[in-house]
Amino acid sequence: MTAQKTSTLANRFQQWDLSGCLYLNKYCRRVSVNRFFSTVSRLGDGVFWYSLAAVLPFLYGLKGLAITLLFLATGLACLCLYKTLKARFYRARPFVNSREVIKGCAPLDVCSFPSGHTMHACCFTTIVLWYFPEFALLLLPFTTLIAISRMVLGLHYPSDVIIGALLGVLIALGATSLFDIYQPGTSLTVAAR
Repeated sequence: MTAQKTSTLANRFQQWDLSGCLYLNKYCRRVSVNRFFSTVSRLGDGVFWYSLAAVLPFLYGLKGLAITLLFLATGLACLCLYKTLKARFYRARPFVNSREVIKGCAPLDVCSFPSGHTMHACCFTTIVLWYFPEFALLLLPFTTLIAISRMVLGLHYPSDVIIGALLGVLIALGATSLFDIYQPGTSLTVAAR
């Protein structure tokens, strides 16, 4: 592939990415929409996940505690990965790159790629649903709203959110496949398979 074709593809991709962000971000002009998605985003900063992690041991005993510990481990893995990627790629946020994009709320940092909120939400949701599928009606809509909020608020491009989601799911699946969290009828174990 020639440099010109590569450049053309990159430009088309950037246009698609910006168009997707602009399409969702236009709803941010409505005060009620902005408030709603700002609240969802704020809960996705950690408040919701910390609360869920704190409740799991009370609901499920040692199994819940093991999942809470898995949250801590995968949360740290997500944090390290997204900070590394943000430093490596240093992609400016949509509201910085385009005057058409409205900043719906203050970002946690200056970089856009990947979406850390989405990465953590998809990781934690995958882990909880792996062991406690009864949480699906709560977690799937909430995680979807977190992902959408990042674009509505002008903080991320669609590709940031998609890659963040994929990385979060992969980290969760890796963690659940590497560790045997709980075996019914036996004591709590966290052992490599």
